[in-house]
Amino acid sequence: MLNKKSIDDINVKGKRVLVRCDFNVPLQEGKITDENRLVAALPTIKKLIADGGKVILCSHLGKPKGEPKPELSLAPVAARLTELLGQEVKFAADPEVVGSNAKAAVEAMKDGEVVLLENTRYRAEETKNGEAFSKDLASLADVFVNDAFGTAHRAHCSNVGVTQYVDTAVVGYLMQKEIDFLGNAVNNPVRPFVAILGGSKVSSKISVINNLLDKVDTLIIGGGMSYTFMKANGEEVGKSMVEADYLEYAKEMIEKAKAKGVKLLIPIDSVVAEEFSNDVPFRTVNEGEMGVTEMGLDIGPKTQALYADAVKDAKTVVWNGPMGVFEMSNYAAGTVAVAKALAEIDATTIIGGGDSAAAVNILGFGDKMTHISTGGGASLEFLEGKELPGVVAANDK
Repeated sequence: MLNKKSIDDINVKGKRVLVRCDFNVPLQEGKITDENRLVAALPTIKKLIADGGKVILCSHLGKPKGEPKPELSLAPVAARLTELLGQEVKFAADPEVVGSNAKAAVEAMKDGEVVLLENTRYRAEETKNGEAFSKDLASLADVFVNDAFGTAHRAHCSNVGVTQYVDTAVVGYLMQKEIDFLGNAVNNPVRPFVAILGGSKVSSKISVINNLLDKVDTLIIGGGMSYTFMKANGEEVGKSMVEADYLEYAKEMIEKAKAKGVKLLIPIDSVVAEEFSNDVPFRTVNEGEMGVTEMGLDIGPKTQALYADAVKDAKTVVWNGPMGVFEMSNYAAGTVAVAKALAEIDATTIIGGGDSAAAVNILGFGDKMTHISTGGGASLEFLEGKELPGVVAANDK
């Protein structure tokens, strides 16, 4: 059970509060094309303003690789946050992030005011967790709040290094939610606990499968990675994506599930085509009927029904990774079916970031899920049972 101090446990009145947010938003010609991450950060920012803190926001944006790139400046974020908050968010434009503009802006702050620093990755030390930049950031603050789950699996200056030089380091509401749902659902689930894993590669989910087999009642496999499991079972999978190096591993996992009494489900029918394209004929085949020139691109209707049935009595469900190539309309039905099944059950439903979060939102089921994680890589590492540096760095209760 992770028990971290949050912004509800401290008093920030009159204090300088450095908040690490995730403002890594998509920009086109200086315009923000998706502001979900800004909106998600508002509850934490508003709480700190209301409590009378001097709120200093920081974030990375894209990969400027340690040098100031004007097209990756956070200036548009400051402008949009000003509108969303209904009060000025002053932008401190320093190529070195903590420079004369930032220092002067912070010096002049009154309680409840907000300043945004420039892209933390303008500094090369950021991703290396270099001491000088960590100290620079800490010099602006009395209190540090980490609300950026998307980078929690990385030890950088702005989320980990800085905590060594401030007295108080706590988590914001977004981080708290991720810890509550992802961390604690996996370690202390209400049962039956079902995990659904999809996506293309077994290799990227090895530790996740291994960790979850120790915890779940049922493990459902879909997406590209299911063909490695089918082939391990001796099935013909044609030209489907198979990771030959992981066939033995898949066999071991099938055995481990048996030994643990965990139900491990793999597809019993597949939607196949001869090419990876939405513009070629496709058909549904049962187990073992795939032609040698065909490739599996989605789970079939029987599998959809099987998976929907497997979650209907669940009390906790974690889903990471689509069931097929959902970006192509011919191969989206499997992912839609799983999203629909989760939307209809009375359970804690947790969507683990990345593609599955995108799929659920695109398909319009977002508001039916208990929690959609904001971090792809970070949520995977949580599901692997790893300790995340950004979470560990916050003070314990």
